[in-house]
Amino acid sequence: MTSLFPKLDHPLKVLTQLRPNTKTGTIMTSVNPGTQPVVLAFDRQDDVKKFENTKLGVKGLVDSGVTQIPSIFHHPPENLVDTGNSAPDTGSGADPIPVIDLSGPTPEVVDQVRKAAGTYGFFQVINHGVPVSLLDRLVKAVKAFHELPAEERMKHYRRDMTTGVNYFSNVDLFVSKAASWRDTLQLRLGPIMADVDSIPDICRNEILEWDKEVKQLTEKLLGLFSQGLGVKADKLVEMSCSGGKVMVGHYYPYCPEPNKTVGIACHTDPGVLTVLLQDQVGGLQIKHQGNWVNFKPVHGALVINVGDLLQILSNDKYTSVEHRVYANPQHEPRVSIAVFCNPSKRDDLYGPLPEIVSPEEPAHYRQFTYSEFINRFLKKELEGKTLAKYFSLEN
Repeated sequence: MTSLFPKLDHPLKVLTQLRPNTKTGTIMTSVNPGTQPVVLAFDRQDDVKKFENTKLGVKGLVDSGVTQIPSIFHHPPENLVDTGNSAPDTGSGADPIPVIDLSGPTPEVVDQVRKAAGTYGFFQVINHGVPVSLLDRLVKAVKAFHELPAEERMKHYRRDMTTGVNYFSNVDLFVSKAASWRDTLQLRLGPIMADVDSIPDICRNEILEWDKEVKQLTEKLLGLFSQGLGVKADKLVEMSCSGGKVMVGHYYPYCPEPNKTVGIACHTDPGVLTVLLQDQVGGLQIKHQGNWVNFKPVHGALVINVGDLLQILSNDKYTSVEHRVYANPQHEPRVSIAVFCNPSKRDDLYGPLPEIVSPEEPAHYRQFTYSEFINRFLKKELEGKTLAKYFSLEN
C-alpha cells in the first residue's frame, strides 16, 4: 500500500513515536530513549487527511503489518482501558444487565423494560421475533465486506450520503482529538431507503432482510417504552420516533497496542433508541453507578439502549448512559451492527411528553426541533457527547 506519511524516512516507525499535544501545535518524539525529546511542528489535521486519503481505514494499517499504531490514534490515559492480554468481559462475575424475554405477558415485559431503561439504560432482549439464523448471517456478511480485498473496499469509501451508503473510518475523524481503532459501513434505512444498488453485493440480501425485521421490532419496543411511561402504546410511533433509521456495521480489527487507543470513545447515543447486534468477541462496556460494567454477549440476543432524545421525552424516567468499546486485543476481529432510531419529522417540536409533566413533576428540558437537536450533535466530536445536558432547563 502507499505509505501513509511518504515524507518521513521510516513513516510507520517515526509516526508511532509522535505524541500530539494538541490538534495543531507541537509534538514530542523520543526516537532515542534516554535522550532529551525533540520538539517538532505538528499538524494533526494534515496527518488525518493522509490517513483518510489511503481509503483503507484501520484494516489497511493492520494488513500492512504495523506493530505500533499511528499517533493520531493515541488517546489520553484517562480514556483508556487496561485490557492486558485478554478481553475484560471473559471473567466469571455475574452480569447485572437485564435480559428480557419479549414473549412474556405484556404487563410484565413493560415493567421489566421500564425498570431496565430507568436503572441501566441498557438491556438485552430474547425471543424478539428476529430469526437467529439471520443475525448470524448478517454478522458474517458485514465481516465479509470489511475483509474484501483493499481495492474492492476502496470503491465504497466516502463520507457523503448521496446514495445513502458510505464506508469510512471514524465518523468524527476530522473533529476528534484522537481517532479510534475501527472502520464502519453505514447505510440509511429510513425514512427513505438507501439506493439498493449501492449496497455492497456481499451483504445486500442480509441487510435488506434485517431492515424488514428491525422495523417491526423497533415499533414493538417503542410501544413498550410508551406504556412504561403510562401513555398510549402508539404514542412514540405516532411521533415518528423510529421513522429515521441509520445502520452502521462496525469492524474492530486486532489492535497491536490496545493500551494506547479505543474502539469507540466514551459517549451517549443521541437518538431515541439503538438496536445493537454484537458478535461473541465482546468489548462493549457501559457506565453504571460510576463504574464500567462489561456487557457480555448473549448469542441470539439483541442489545437495546436508551438514547438522549428518549431520556428527554421521558423527562428523565429513562436514562441514556455512557458507553464505550475498548480496542480489540484479540486476533479475531470484532463485528457489531447497530440501528439508530430517530424521528423523521425534523421540524416538529420535541421535549418532555406533555402527558407526564405536571406542577409536581415539571419539565426538565426545553422544547426544540429535531433539526436543532441533530445539528448540535454534528458540531462536536463523539467523545463525551450528552445532548440531554445541552437541552436541560438547568443548563
